[in-house]
Amino acid sequence: MKEQSYENHTRVTPLQHYIWLPLSFVLLLTTAIYGTYQFVKHGFSMQLLLLFAVTVLAIIPGMLARIYALSLQDRLIVTEEQLRYFMLTGNRLATRLTKPQLIALRFASDEEYVELADRAVVEELSPDEIKKSVKSWRADHQRV
Repeated sequence: MKEQSYENHTRVTPLQHYIWLPLSFVLLLTTAIYGTYQFVKHGFSMQLLLLFAVTVLAIIPGMLARIYALSLQDRLIVTEEQLRYFMLTGNRLATRLTKPQLIALRFASDEEYVELADRAVVEELSPDEIKKSVKSWRADHQRV
């Protein structure tokens, strides 16, 4: 596995990003075009309504699965980072850090973590600025 860094830390899931998303977009676009054509030519029909409903209902579960997984993982990362800060310092992490900042801090090594977390509070660093400030990258290969 390639060593993770700021440049390559984002994760692409081929099935999600290259198959499901494009096919969902094509399905939605095709349904909209076909539905518009049929509506203009023949007017409203229950079949068109059902076609749109089935299309939307086919796409929503995939979106929700991704959203729920990311939301849960974000909550876990926040808890892990709060515990990590406490283990390194014996103090609680500043409550002014936002969830995106905490998620970005997970890439910092233990040696630079406390200083970077404190700096993020004082300087109000963005998540991207936090990631760019990391000198010794701590990989996260388990991100959904």
